Amino acid sequence: MLIERDHIGIFGKMNSGKSSIMNLLTQQVTSIVDATPGTTADTKIALQEIHGMGPVKLFDTAGLDEASGLGRKKRAKVFADLKECDLVLLVVDPETDDFATENEIVTKARELDKQILVIYNLFRPEAGARIAHVEEQVPLLRFHQKIRLVAIDAQCRPALLQFILENFASKNATMELLPFLQRDEFYVLNIPMDAETPPGRYLRPQAMAAEYITRHWAWPVSYRMDLGQARAGDAGERKRFDAFLAGFGRRPKAIITDSQAMDLMHTWTPDDVGLTTFSIMMINYVSRGRLAAFVNGIEAVASLRAGDRVLIAEACNHSRIAEDIGTVQIPDFIRKHWPDVQIDHSFGREFQENEQLQSYKLVIHCGGCMITAQKLLARIRDLESIGVPYTNYGLFLSYMQGPEALRKVLRPWGIDYAAIA
Repeated sequence: MLIERDHIGIFGKMNSGKSSIMNLLTQQVTSIVDATPGTTADTKIALQEIHGMGPVKLFDTAGLDEASGLGRKKRAKVFADLKECDLVLLVVDPETDDFATENEIVTKARELDKQILVIYNLFRPEAGARIAHVEEQVPLLRFHQKIRLVAIDAQCRPALLQFILENFASKNATMELLPFLQRDEFYVLNIPMDAETPPGRYLRPQAMAAEYITRHWAWPVSYRMDLGQARAGDAGERKRFDAFLAGFGRRPKAIITDSQAMDLMHTWTPDDVGLTTFSIMMINYVSRGRLAAFVNGIEAVASLRAGDRVLIAEACNHSRIAEDIGTVQIPDFIRKHWPDVQIDHSFGREFQENEQLQSYKLVIHCGGCMITAQKLLARIRDLESIGVPYTNYGLFLSYMQGPEALRKVLRPWGIDYAAIA
C-alpha cells in the first residue's frame, strides 16, 4: 500500500529558531542557521522517516515578519506552504516583544483546521519566565499543546519527537467504519426516511454502511420503519418488524439504526442481535476511533444545573423541518429535565468562530458525516484543551432512553459503560 507522507511545517518569525528545529529533526545541517535576519530565503524541504510516524516531508519556512519587497514574496510562499501542511510547528522565542506574527500564523492555521503544536525555543534558561506573557499576547495558544526546549541542543531531540508522536494524528492512520463486522453475516440498516430525507438517494452514512458491509463480504439489508405509526402504538408496525426479522435464515448480526428511532429500537431489537446507530458509527469513524471520549462526555449530562450552558453543534447546514434532532428533539429533552439550562446552537463554521467555548458545560455534536476528520479533530482538540466535555447525537439520543439503551448501542464497539447509573 502506498503511504502518503505527512507534511510537517515549521513556522514563526525571523530568528525564532525554525531552522534549528529543522536540523534537530533531521539530525544534520539541512538549513543554514545564522543570526542574520531573513537567512531562510525560501522554504527548505527535507524528506525523512520518523520512527513511530513513518515518512514525512518537512518544511522549514521563511520568517513572516520581513518587511521588504522580498519579504512580501516570502509571506505568500509561507502561506502557500501552510495550506499543504498536516501539522504546523509554531516556533516561538519568548524573549521577543511583538507577537503579531504568531497571532497571524495561529489564526490562519486554525481557519484551515490545521493541527498546531507550539515549541518555545529558549535561547536562555530565564526565557521560560516570559511564556505567560506570550500566552497573554497570543490567546489562541490556550487551545494547543506546548513544549519548551533549546533548539540547538541535540539532547532535546527525543523529547521533541515524543511530543510530536503523542499529539499528532497522521492522515495515514487506518480506520474501519464497522470494525465489528463479520463476513457472511446479515446487517440491517434501519432507515425511517422522514420528512428531511432527500429523494433519490441514501444519506451519506447509510450509503457508506451499505458499501462497507458489501465490500467486506457481508450482507446489508435495508428496512424502512414507519416511525409515526410505531409511536402511535400501531401493533401492525411492530408485527411487520418482527416478521422481517423472522424472515432471515438466521438472525442478523446487528442492526444499525437512525438515532431518532432509538426510542423504539432499544426495546424492539432482540437481545441476541447487536444494535448501534449511524451517528455513533460516523462519529467514531470521522474522529479516527475516539468514540470512548464522546462516551465519557455523556457523564456531564447528569450533572447539569440551572444556569449551565449546552452547545448543540452541527457540522452542516441542511434544511431543518419537522422533528429535527438538533433543533427540536434534543433541546426538548433537555428543557423537560433541566428547564433552566441555556441551549445554544452552532452550524457549519460557527463552531470555529465561537469565542465562548469555555463557558459550556457540555457540547453535543452531530455525527460529523459532512466534515473531514481534520475539521472534527480540530474541534476535539479545542474542547479538550479547555476541558469542556463533548458527546454525540447518537449517544445522547440513546442516553435519553435510559442506561440499558446506551449500554446496548456501545456493546458492538467493545465499550462496557457500566458507570451509567
